[in-house]
Amino acid sequence: MLKDLFKNYIYPIAVFSGGMIGVGFLSLPYITLQSGIWLMLFYFLIITALIVVINLIFCDISLKTPDFKRFPGFVGHYLGKWPEFFTMILMILGTFGVLLIYLLIGGQFLTSVFQPLFSGSELTYVLIYFLIVSVIIYFDIKVIARVEFWIIILLFLSLFIVFIEGFSHIKLSNIFISNFKFQISNLFLPYGPLLFALWGIGLIPEIEEMLIKDKNKKHLKKIIAISTILISVFYLLFVLLILGITGNKTDETALTGLQNFLGDGVVMISLFIGALATLTAFITQGIVFKKVLMYDLRIKHWQAFVMTCFTPLILFLLGLKSFIPLISFIGGVFLGIDGILILLIYKKIGGRNIIIYPLSLVFLLGVIYEIIYFVIK
Repeated sequence: MLKDLFKNYIYPIAVFSGGMIGVGFLSLPYITLQSGIWLMLFYFLIITALIVVINLIFCDISLKTPDFKRFPGFVGHYLGKWPEFFTMILMILGTFGVLLIYLLIGGQFLTSVFQPLFSGSELTYVLIYFLIVSVIIYFDIKVIARVEFWIIILLFLSLFIVFIEGFSHIKLSNIFISNFKFQISNLFLPYGPLLFALWGIGLIPEIEEMLIKDKNKKHLKKIIAISTILISVFYLLFVLLILGITGNKTDETALTGLQNFLGDGVVMISLFIGALATLTAFITQGIVFKKVLMYDLRIKHWQAFVMTCFTPLILFLLGLKSFIPLISFIGGVFLGIDGILILLIYKKIGGRNIIIYPLSLVFLLGVIYEIIYFVIK
Protein backbone atom coordinates (compact mmCIF):
# COMPACT_ATOMS: atom_id res chain seq x y z
CA MET A 1 0.00 0.00 0.00
CA LEU A 2 1.05 3.60 -0.65
CA LYS A 3 0.67 4.43 3.05
CA ASP A 4 3.07 1.63 4.01
CA LEU A 5 5.55 2.78 1.36
CA PHE A 6 5.62 6.27 2.89
CA LYS A 7 5.78 4.95 6.46
CA ASN A 8 8.43 2.29 5.87
CA TYR A 9 10.65 3.98 3.32
CA ILE A 10 9.87 7.49 2.08
CA TYR A 11 9.48 9.30 5.41
CA PRO A 12 12.54 7.63 7.03
CA ILE A 13 14.60 8.29 3.88
CA ALA A 14 13.44 11.92 3.95
CA VAL A 15 14.42 12.34 7.61
CA PHE A 16 17.83 10.72 7.11
CA SER A 17 18.47 12.65 3.89
CA GLY A 18 17.27 15.90 5.43
CA GLY A 19 19.73 15.44 8.27
CA MET A 20 22.59 14.74 5.88
CA ILE A 21 21.92 17.69 3.59
CA GLY A 22 23.50 20.55 5.48
CA VAL A 23 25.98 23.24 4.57
CA GLY A 24 28.66 20.68 3.80
CA PHE A 25 27.51 20.17 0.23
CA LEU A 26 27.70 23.93 -0.44
CA SER A 27 31.50 23.78 -0.12
CA LEU A 28 31.88 21.01 -2.72
CA PRO A 29 31.82 23.14 -5.92
CA TYR A 30 34.57 25.37 -4.55
CA ILE A 31 36.56 22.33 -3.40
CA THR A 32 36.18 20.90 -6.92
CA LEU A 33 37.41 24.16 -8.38
CA GLN A 34 40.56 23.88 -6.26
CA SER A 35 41.24 20.15 -6.76
CA GLY A 36 39.91 19.48 -10.28
CA ILE A 37 36.85 17.56 -11.47
CA TRP A 38 38.61 14.23 -12.06
CA LEU A 39 40.09 14.08 -8.58
CA MET A 40 36.71 15.07 -7.13
CA LEU A 41 34.93 12.32 -9.09
CA PHE A 42 37.43 9.83 -7.70
CA TYR A 43 36.75 11.02 -4.16
CA PHE A 44 32.99 10.88 -4.72
CA LEU A 45 33.27 7.21 -5.69
CA ILE A 46 35.62 6.24 -2.87
CA ILE A 47 34.05 8.26 -0.04
CA THR A 48 30.49 7.25 -0.99
CA ALA A 49 31.50 3.57 -0.94
CA LEU A 50 33.30 4.11 2.38
CA ILE A 51 30.28 5.82 3.95
CA VAL A 52 27.85 3.15 2.72
CA VAL A 53 30.02 0.42 4.28
CA ILE A 54 30.40 2.31 7.57
CA ASN A 55 26.67 3.04 7.67
CA LEU A 56 25.79 -0.63 7.13
CA ILE A 57 28.27 -1.63 9.82
CA PHE A 58 26.69 0.86 12.21
CA CYS A 59 23.23 -0.49 11.31
CA ASP A 60 24.41 -3.92 12.49
CA ILE A 61 25.73 -2.37 15.70
CA SER A 62 22.53 -0.37 16.26
CA LEU A 63 20.29 -3.40 15.74
CA LYS A 64 22.31 -5.41 18.28
CA THR A 65 22.39 -2.66 20.90
CA PRO A 66 19.63 -1.77 23.42
CA ASP A 67 17.41 1.02 22.08
CA PHE A 68 17.43 4.66 23.15
CA LYS A 69 21.18 5.08 23.04
CA ARG A 70 23.18 7.46 20.86
CA PHE A 71 26.75 7.16 19.58
CA PRO A 72 28.62 7.86 22.86
CA GLY A 73 26.27 5.37 24.53
CA PHE A 74 27.17 2.79 21.90
CA VAL A 75 30.88 3.36 22.55
CA GLY A 76 30.37 3.05 26.32
CA HIS A 77 28.29 -0.12 25.92
CA TYR A 78 31.01 -1.89 23.94
CA LEU A 79 34.36 -0.19 24.69
CA GLY A 80 34.00 1.12 28.25
CA LYS A 81 33.59 4.36 30.18
CA TRP A 82 36.78 6.19 29.17
CA PRO A 83 36.24 5.76 25.42
CA GLU A 84 32.64 6.87 26.01
CA PHE A 85 33.82 10.00 27.82
CA PHE A 86 36.32 10.77 25.05
CA THR A 87 33.63 10.27 22.40
CA MET A 88 31.22 12.50 24.29
CA ILE A 89 33.78 15.33 24.41
CA LEU A 90 34.45 15.00 20.68
CA MET A 91 30.76 14.89 19.90
CA ILE A 92 29.98 17.96 22.00
CA LEU A 93 32.78 20.02 20.43
CA GLY A 94 32.03 18.78 16.93
CA THR A 95 28.29 19.31 17.21
CA PHE A 96 28.66 22.84 18.53
CA GLY A 97 30.96 23.58 15.60
CA VAL A 98 28.51 22.10 13.10
CA LEU A 99 25.50 23.91 14.55
CA LEU A 100 27.48 27.16 14.58
CA ILE A 101 28.18 26.72 10.84
CA TYR A 102 24.49 26.04 10.16
CA LEU A 103 23.48 29.13 12.11
CA LEU A 104 26.10 31.29 10.41
CA ILE A 105 25.40 30.22 6.81
CA GLY A 106 21.64 29.86 7.29
CA GLY A 107 21.48 33.36 8.75
CA GLN A 108 23.50 34.74 5.84
CA PHE A 109 21.17 33.13 3.30
CA LEU A 110 18.04 34.39 5.08
CA THR A 111 19.58 37.87 5.15
CA SER A 112 20.29 37.76 1.41
CA VAL A 113 16.75 36.58 0.64
CA PHE A 114 14.68 38.81 2.90
CA GLN A 115 16.79 41.89 3.63
CA PRO A 116 16.04 43.49 0.22
CA LEU A 117 12.31 43.06 0.97
CA PHE A 118 12.04 43.87 4.66
CA SER A 119 15.42 45.47 5.51
CA GLY A 120 16.82 44.58 8.94
CA SER A 121 20.34 43.60 10.03
CA GLU A 122 22.00 40.21 9.61
CA LEU A 123 21.65 39.67 13.37
CA THR A 124 17.87 40.04 13.03
CA TYR A 125 17.67 37.20 10.51
CA VAL A 126 20.07 35.04 12.51
CA LEU A 127 17.75 35.45 15.50
CA ILE A 128 14.70 34.58 13.33
CA TYR A 129 16.53 31.46 12.10
CA PHE A 130 17.44 30.62 15.69
CA LEU A 131 13.82 30.99 16.84
CA ILE A 132 12.50 28.67 14.12
CA VAL A 133 14.96 25.85 14.80
CA SER A 134 14.65 26.21 18.57
CA VAL A 135 10.87 25.80 18.56
CA ILE A 136 11.00 22.71 16.33
CA ILE A 137 13.87 21.11 18.27
CA TYR A 138 11.96 21.62 21.50
CA PHE A 139 8.98 19.65 20.12
CA ASP A 140 11.17 16.81 18.74
CA ILE A 141 11.38 14.72 15.57
CA LYS A 142 7.70 13.73 15.44
CA VAL A 143 6.79 17.29 14.55
CA ILE A 144 9.08 17.50 11.55
CA ALA A 145 9.14 14.01 9.97
CA ARG A 146 6.54 14.89 7.35
CA VAL A 147 7.71 18.51 7.12
CA GLU A 148 11.21 17.30 6.23
CA PHE A 149 9.80 15.21 3.39
CA TRP A 150 8.20 18.25 1.77
CA ILE A 151 11.25 20.39 2.40
CA ILE A 152 13.37 17.83 0.57
CA ILE A 153 10.86 17.88 -2.32
CA LEU A 154 11.04 21.69 -2.45
CA LEU A 155 14.82 21.53 -2.27
CA PHE A 156 15.05 19.31 -5.35
CA LEU A 157 12.38 21.37 -7.13
CA SER A 158 14.27 24.59 -6.44
CA LEU A 159 17.49 23.09 -7.75
CA PHE A 160 15.63 21.96 -10.88
CA ILE A 161 14.47 25.56 -11.43
CA VAL A 162 18.05 26.77 -11.10
CA PHE A 163 19.06 24.12 -13.63
CA ILE A 164 16.39 25.24 -16.13
CA GLU A 165 17.19 28.93 -15.75
CA GLY A 166 20.93 28.40 -15.74
CA PHE A 167 21.13 25.73 -18.46
CA SER A 168 22.13 28.21 -21.16
CA HIS A 169 25.01 29.40 -18.96
CA ILE A 170 26.45 25.91 -18.39
CA LYS A 171 29.76 25.34 -20.12
CA LEU A 172 31.71 22.10 -20.12
CA SER A 173 34.90 24.16 -20.08
CA ASN A 174 33.79 25.53 -16.70
CA ILE A 175 33.40 22.01 -15.31
CA PHE A 176 36.67 20.68 -16.66
CA ILE A 177 38.37 24.09 -16.23
CA SER A 178 40.60 24.23 -19.28
CA ASN A 179 43.20 26.40 -17.54
CA PHE A 180 43.21 24.31 -14.35
CA LYS A 181 46.65 23.63 -12.87
CA PHE A 182 46.81 20.82 -10.34
CA GLN A 183 48.64 21.49 -7.08
CA ILE A 184 49.95 18.59 -5.02
CA SER A 185 48.86 20.39 -1.85
CA ASN A 186 45.23 19.91 -2.93
CA LEU A 187 45.57 16.14 -3.46
CA PHE A 188 43.69 15.33 -0.23
CA LEU A 189 41.62 18.52 -0.06
CA PRO A 190 38.25 16.86 -0.94
CA TYR A 191 38.53 14.19 1.78
CA GLY A 192 37.39 16.15 4.85
CA PRO A 193 34.59 18.21 3.25
CA LEU A 194 33.13 15.23 1.39
CA LEU A 195 33.27 13.02 4.48
CA PHE A 196 31.56 15.82 6.41
CA ALA A 197 28.88 16.25 3.74
CA LEU A 198 27.98 12.54 3.59
CA TRP A 199 28.31 11.59 7.27
CA GLY A 200 25.04 10.58 8.91
CA ILE A 201 25.94 8.01 11.57
CA GLY A 202 24.22 9.90 14.38
CA LEU A 203 20.90 9.75 12.55
CA ILE A 204 20.78 5.96 12.23
CA PRO A 205 19.44 5.29 15.76
CA GLU A 206 16.83 8.00 15.07
CA ILE A 207 15.63 6.14 11.97
CA GLU A 208 15.69 2.84 13.86
CA GLU A 209 13.39 4.30 16.53
CA MET A 210 11.01 5.52 13.82
CA LEU A 211 10.69 1.89 12.69
CA ILE A 212 10.28 0.32 16.14
CA LYS A 213 6.53 0.75 16.54
CA ASP A 214 5.76 -0.93 13.23
CA LYS A 215 8.37 -3.67 13.73
CA ASN A 216 10.04 -2.71 10.48
CA LYS A 217 13.66 -2.66 11.60
CA LYS A 218 14.39 -5.08 8.76
CA HIS A 219 14.13 -2.08 6.40
CA LEU A 220 16.85 -0.11 8.21
CA LYS A 221 19.82 -1.13 6.06
CA LYS A 222 17.96 -0.54 2.80
CA ILE A 223 16.81 2.91 3.96
CA ILE A 224 20.31 3.97 5.01
CA ALA A 225 22.05 2.64 1.89
CA ILE A 226 19.49 4.15 -0.50
CA SER A 227 19.60 7.50 1.30
CA THR A 228 23.40 7.68 1.22
CA ILE A 229 23.63 6.92 -2.49
CA LEU A 230 20.80 9.32 -3.38
CA ILE A 231 22.43 12.15 -1.44
CA SER A 232 25.82 11.46 -3.04
CA VAL A 233 24.25 11.67 -6.51
CA PHE A 234 22.47 14.87 -5.50
CA TYR A 235 25.75 16.40 -4.33
CA LEU A 236 27.52 15.45 -7.54
CA LEU A 237 24.77 16.96 -9.70
CA PHE A 238 24.91 20.10 -7.57
CA VAL A 239 28.68 20.36 -8.09
CA LEU A 240 28.33 19.95 -11.87
CA LEU A 241 25.49 22.48 -12.01
CA ILE A 242 27.18 25.22 -9.99
CA LEU A 243 30.62 24.72 -11.49
CA GLY A 244 29.15 24.56 -15.00
CA ILE A 245 27.53 27.97 -14.51
CA THR A 246 30.06 29.89 -12.42
CA GLY A 247 33.36 28.20 -13.34
CA ASN A 248 36.36 30.10 -11.97
CA LYS A 249 34.01 32.51 -10.20
CA THR A 250 32.62 29.79 -7.93
CA ASP A 251 32.70 31.03 -4.33
CA GLU A 252 33.01 29.13 -1.03
CA THR A 253 29.25 28.95 -0.42
CA ALA A 254 28.49 28.14 -4.11
CA LEU A 255 25.22 30.08 -4.27
CA THR A 256 26.14 33.75 -4.01
CA GLY A 257 28.36 33.40 -7.06
CA LEU A 258 25.25 32.80 -9.17
CA GLN A 259 24.39 36.51 -8.95
CA ASN A 260 26.85 37.25 -11.74
CA PHE A 261 25.10 34.89 -14.15
CA LEU A 262 21.39 34.48 -13.30
CA GLY A 263 18.49 36.82 -12.55
CA ASP A 264 17.74 38.02 -9.04
CA GLY A 265 14.68 35.78 -8.74
CA VAL A 266 16.65 32.62 -9.49
CA VAL A 267 19.43 33.68 -7.15
CA MET A 268 16.89 34.22 -4.36
CA ILE A 269 15.58 30.69 -4.99
CA SER A 270 19.10 29.28 -4.85
CA LEU A 271 19.79 31.12 -1.60
CA PHE A 272 16.53 29.79 -0.22
CA ILE A 273 17.83 26.30 -1.09
CA GLY A 274 20.76 26.98 1.20
CA ALA A 275 18.51 28.27 3.97
CA LEU A 276 16.26 25.18 3.76
CA ALA A 277 19.25 22.85 3.72
CA THR A 278 20.81 24.37 6.82
CA LEU A 279 17.43 24.61 8.56
CA THR A 280 16.57 20.92 8.16
CA ALA A 281 20.08 19.83 9.07
CA PHE A 282 20.22 22.05 12.16
CA ILE A 283 16.87 20.70 13.34
CA THR A 284 17.71 17.04 12.82
CA GLN A 285 21.26 17.27 14.19
CA GLY A 286 20.00 19.39 17.07
CA ILE A 287 17.40 16.79 18.05
CA VAL A 288 19.97 14.00 17.86
CA PHE A 289 22.37 15.97 20.06
CA LYS A 290 19.64 16.87 22.53
CA LYS A 291 18.83 13.18 22.92
CA VAL A 292 22.51 12.36 23.42
CA LEU A 293 22.51 14.76 26.37
CA MET A 294 19.25 13.31 27.67
CA TYR A 295 19.90 9.59 27.23
CA ASP A 296 23.66 9.34 27.76
CA LEU A 297 24.33 12.18 30.23
CA ARG A 298 20.93 12.01 31.96
CA ILE A 299 20.38 15.75 31.51
CA LYS A 300 16.81 17.02 31.80
CA HIS A 301 14.95 17.92 28.60
CA TRP A 302 14.89 21.69 29.06
CA GLN A 303 18.58 21.79 30.05
CA ALA A 304 19.55 19.69 27.02
CA PHE A 305 17.45 21.98 24.82
CA VAL A 306 19.14 25.13 26.15
CA MET A 307 22.63 23.67 25.71
CA THR A 308 21.85 22.48 22.17
CA CYS A 309 20.30 25.66 20.83
CA PHE A 310 21.85 28.51 22.79
CA THR A 311 25.53 27.49 22.68
CA PRO A 312 25.86 28.01 18.88
CA LEU A 313 24.09 31.37 19.21
CA ILE A 314 26.49 32.47 21.96
CA LEU A 315 29.49 31.38 19.86
CA PHE A 316 28.08 33.37 16.93
CA LEU A 317 27.59 36.46 19.08
CA LEU A 318 31.20 36.11 20.28
CA GLY A 319 32.31 36.43 16.65
CA LEU A 320 33.41 32.86 15.88
CA LYS A 321 32.94 32.52 12.11
CA SER A 322 34.48 30.02 9.71
CA PHE A 323 33.34 27.67 6.97
CA ILE A 324 35.54 25.43 4.82
CA PRO A 325 38.50 25.13 7.28
CA LEU A 326 36.12 24.11 10.06
CA ILE A 327 34.23 21.69 7.82
CA SER A 328 37.50 20.07 6.72
CA PHE A 329 38.75 19.74 10.29
CA ILE A 330 35.52 18.32 11.68
CA GLY A 331 35.15 15.95 8.74
CA GLY A 332 38.72 14.70 8.66
CA VAL A 333 39.52 14.61 12.40
CA PHE A 334 36.38 14.31 14.50
CA LEU A 335 34.44 12.10 12.08
CA GLY A 336 37.59 10.13 11.24
CA ILE A 337 38.00 9.26 14.93
CA ASP A 338 34.31 8.32 15.06
CA GLY A 339 34.90 6.00 12.12
CA ILE A 340 37.76 4.26 13.94
CA LEU A 341 35.61 3.84 17.06
CA ILE A 342 32.79 2.33 14.98
CA LEU A 343 35.24 -0.19 13.52
CA LEU A 344 36.50 -1.06 17.02
CA ILE A 345 32.91 -1.73 18.08
CA TYR A 346 32.40 -3.77 14.93
CA LYS A 347 35.40 -5.89 15.94
CA LYS A 348 33.79 -6.44 19.35
CA ILE A 349 30.65 -7.91 17.78
CA GLY A 350 32.61 -10.23 15.50
CA GLY A 351 33.36 -8.04 12.50
CA ARG A 352 35.78 -9.15 9.81
CA ASN A 353 39.38 -7.97 10.06
CA ILE A 354 39.64 -7.68 6.27
CA ILE A 355 37.19 -4.76 6.55
CA ILE A 356 38.27 -3.33 9.89
CA TYR A 357 42.00 -2.79 9.37
CA PRO A 358 42.03 -1.18 5.88
CA LEU A 359 39.18 1.20 6.76
CA SER A 360 40.79 2.09 10.09
CA LEU A 361 44.00 2.95 8.23
CA VAL A 362 42.06 5.23 5.85
CA PHE A 363 40.47 7.11 8.75
CA LEU A 364 43.78 7.33 10.65
CA LEU A 365 45.65 8.76 7.68
CA GLY A 366 42.80 11.23 7.15
CA VAL A 367 43.05 12.39 10.78
CA ILE A 368 46.80 12.89 10.50
CA TYR A 369 46.51 14.79 7.22
CA GLU A 370 43.76 17.15 8.44
CA ILE A 371 45.64 17.99 11.64
CA ILE A 372 48.83 18.77 9.70
CA TYR A 373 46.90 20.73 7.06
CA PHE A 374 45.01 22.72 9.73
CA VAL A 375 48.21 23.58 11.62
CA ILE A 376 50.10 24.62 8.46
CA LYS A 377 47.21 26.75 7.16
